Amino acid sequence: MLVVAIAFVVFLALGVPVVFVLGASAVLALITTTEVPLAIVSQRVFAGLNSFTLMAIPFFVFAGVIMDAGGISRRIVAFASALIGWIVGSLYQVSCVAAAGLAAISGSGSADTAAVSAIMQPQLRQRRYDVDFGAALIACAGSMAQVIPPSLTMIILAVVSNVSIGTLFIAGIVPGFLCILLLMVCAYVFAKRRGDTYRDAEPFTWSRLLRTGWAATPAMVMPFLILGGILGGAFTPTEAAAVAATYGLLVGFFVYRELRLSHLPALILRTASLSAAVMLIIGTASVFSWLIANANVPQMLRDWLLSVSDSPLVFLLIVNLLLLFVGMFMETIAAILILVPVLAPIAIQLGIDPIHFSVIVVMNFAIGTATPPYGVSLFVASSVAGRTVMQVTRKLGLPLIAMFTVLIIITYISDVPLFLPRMFGLME
Repeated sequence: MLVVAIAFVVFLALGVPVVFVLGASAVLALITTTEVPLAIVSQRVFAGLNSFTLMAIPFFVFAGVIMDAGGISRRIVAFASALIGWIVGSLYQVSCVAAAGLAAISGSGSADTAAVSAIMQPQLRQRRYDVDFGAALIACAGSMAQVIPPSLTMIILAVVSNVSIGTLFIAGIVPGFLCILLLMVCAYVFAKRRGDTYRDAEPFTWSRLLRTGWAATPAMVMPFLILGGILGGAFTPTEAAAVAATYGLLVGFFVYRELRLSHLPALILRTASLSAAVMLIIGTASVFSWLIANANVPQMLRDWLLSVSDSPLVFLLIVNLLLLFVGMFMETIAAILILVPVLAPIAIQLGIDPIHFSVIVVMNFAIGTATPPYGVSLFVASSVAGRTVMQVTRKLGLPLIAMFTVLIIITYISDVPLFLPRMFGLME
């Protein structure tokens, strides 16, 4: 196991992409420390991908790509502007609400961040807002696509943890929107202190709200279609993803009429590229996870954690610190596939509800995507804004306080994430 750990750290330090780090470390360990044939690598990769539930990933990715290309992003931003554009720091507020709306469609934090940044950053510059704070805020709000359903991260986590995807989706609603609300409060506090520049709010009119709301209605139907279908037993999460993709095509072709048949090859190619990257990580990480399990690492880690304390509260504190640290340096999916199979059984043994634990994990990694040095949402927001990561990082303080506050709340008040699943009768 020492060979795996050393190889893993060295490859990461050399800047090798994480998907190759996982595969190379596993192969090197098999060659040097075991007599297991290398053929096991291909078998474990296939076993890791041989899941009907994972088929939801390319369908949800396709739905997000279609909805973005079909003009959904602009209409959601327009509706958000009509709804809350009258508040101090209106462009910041609109960015948060638009990010929440797109999160309920795309399921991808980086895609959400890119879409909101592309639309809002030119307006932030034009109205002389602080662009760095805007990028930091959008990165944090965009990362909530991992928490607000339908989340691709939650699908993978549910498969790894063997929990219900539908229940996990519902459990993410309150934490996700609570975080968006606190980010809006942070934006208000920041703007309130900055003078008249941030008070050029647009007047609220019912006519504008109704007009933009009507235009955005087809987009806002999708989350209800997905969650309603799953909760109502009409289809499985994988089938819900296929329904969402089909619905996106119908909206793009026949409602907004911004999609053309000539657009489909490029959209399919983009979907295949994004999905393949995720699937490749899942496949190679399954080999890595198998090696860790064979080396009895979960048992050793369990014994160590229980020797420190058998308190669930202390365990959750340690888990939060570990996941926050790992999330700063490692890609989310790889981290989930490596750490969750080790930590989830310990949480269950300590009496922690698996859905509650899963929401905590997702929230930690959502924060990780918005923090340096390797937060993907932070990189996307900085790039679109034309600023360096360091410039944007200096303005991360307030948004991160909001996210950490939500993390503490959902960690130690389990009723916050579990309220809705219990209300819908999905758990006791």
